[in-house]
Amino acid sequence: MKTILPKLLQEMSAAAAARGLSHRQWAFAAGVRPETVSRLRHRGDCDLSTLEALARAAGLTLGATPAPAVRAKEFAHMPSRYGREEEENLLDLCLARQPDLERWRAMGPAFFMGGLAVMLAGVDGYDRGRYLDLAEALHPGVTTTEAFASWLEQSPVRPSRFLPMLEQWHAQAPKVPAAA
Repeated sequence: MKTILPKLLQEMSAAAAARGLSHRQWAFAAGVRPETVSRLRHRGDCDLSTLEALARAAGLTLGATPAPAVRAKEFAHMPSRYGREEEENLLDLCLARQPDLERWRAMGPAFFMGGLAVMLAGVDGYDRGRYLDLAEALHPGVTTTEAFASWLEQSPVRPSRFLPMLEQWHAQAPKVPAAA
C-alpha cells in the first residue's frame, strides 16, 4: 500500500528550505537525525510524534481534511427548486440587510445560503464581517476559496445576474427617513 508519507516529507522539506533551513538543520530542529529523515522518505509509515516534530520544525501543522468524495457530497447542498419566486424571495432577504441567522437558515440549504452570504460580503453597503460570520454560522468552511468556488460552480444564483438585480431593487426600495 502506497502512503502519502513521501509527499508529506517532500512538502515539509520545501517549507523548511523556504525558512532557510538545510536538510540537516531541519532534522536537528525536529530532534531527529538527518539519516532518519532520509530513511523515512523510502518507508511507508512513521511515528506520528516524529511527523509532528518535522512539521513543527518546518513551520507547519498537521491536520486532516475531508476526502474529495466527501467534499463533493458536502457541497451538493443546493435548492431542489430555483425559479423566479425563489429568486425574488432571496432578493427580498438580501434587500433587508439583516444577517439574521434563523431567517437565513429558513430560506434554504445551509451551504447554498452560506455561499450567498459570502457573495454579499463582497458587495458595497453590506457589512463584510457580519456576512462572513453569518456564512460560517450557516455552513462552516464556506468562506474558504475552495468552498466558495464550488458554490459558484453549483449555485443556481449567478452573481452576474443576481447582483445587478439586487442593485436595482435597492434603487427602487422606498427610502426610510432617518431617525431624528
